[in-house]
Amino acid sequence: MTGAKGSRWLKRIVIALVALIALAAIAIFAGDQIGRAKMQRKVDVAVNGVPFRNDAAAVERGRYLFASRGCVDCHGANGGGATFVDDGKGLRIAGPNISPGPGSVVVGYTPADWERTIRHGVNPQGRALMVMPSEDYNRFTDDDLASLVAYLRQIAPVPGGGPVLELPLPVRVLYGFGMIRDAAAKIDHTRPPEQPVPDGVTTTHGAYVANMCLGCHGAKLAGGKIPGGPPDWPPAANLTPGEGTVMTRYPDAEAFAHLFKTGNRPDGTAVKVMPFGSLREMSDTDVRALFLYLKTLQPMPHG
Repeated sequence: MTGAKGSRWLKRIVIALVALIALAAIAIFAGDQIGRAKMQRKVDVAVNGVPFRNDAAAVERGRYLFASRGCVDCHGANGGGATFVDDGKGLRIAGPNISPGPGSVVVGYTPADWERTIRHGVNPQGRALMVMPSEDYNRFTDDDLASLVAYLRQIAPVPGGGPVLELPLPVRVLYGFGMIRDAAAKIDHTRPPEQPVPDGVTTTHGAYVANMCLGCHGAKLAGGKIPGGPPDWPPAANLTPGEGTVMTRYPDAEAFAHLFKTGNRPDGTAVKVMPFGSLREMSDTDVRALFLYLKTLQPMPHG
């Protein structure tokens, strides 16, 4: 009798396991299909387009923004494109050529196309860009957006290609179920452009500079898991002041500026993931204003 009962329980366990495996397979298949459909969806964003500029001041400001706001990390110093994620396990992402050269994805871009792409994470065909920090660039002033475009339109042409987006199945499933969001899904598309503030070591200018930190450190700059980042990336640091936060390591603007120039903490250890190739290009005014602003934030728990 005992043997018969044991056999029945074993059969039930096997049936339950098979059912769980089948449900998991269905969920994976569904998530992958939802993700594929989501990548092809149309995102309607009404923009007017910021008029083109080609004056020297705009081009120089655009050069600075391109060098210091993360563009180089994804598109390369010459704008021809760059691979910025390749984990050797099926996850590979490369930014496209955005110079005027052969294979460029921005040839023929209108002012509206540039604005939709940079501010809203949506390409000219109305599809969401998977990897584009538009939640940061969404807060550009019109002048800064026009300046960045002015620089890119006159940068030396180089050959390149389109974006590379190779996502392993688990990433596609997480995207399908909304656990990873694309650029367009992170943005309030009704948000008006930021109003200009004078450059200077002030909290108002620092708040504007801090917009570049939102994509990784969160809307309140309290850090936590980086949305859409590879699993081996460490969580973003808490940039608010307070006991136990990363800001306790930087008692003054000089220590903070040293981090941006070297990528090293005060104890000499290297900070991972941060785009120091761009951050080291930031002006002293921008870095000091950012430090001043961060010190005024309401302390928040990590994440």
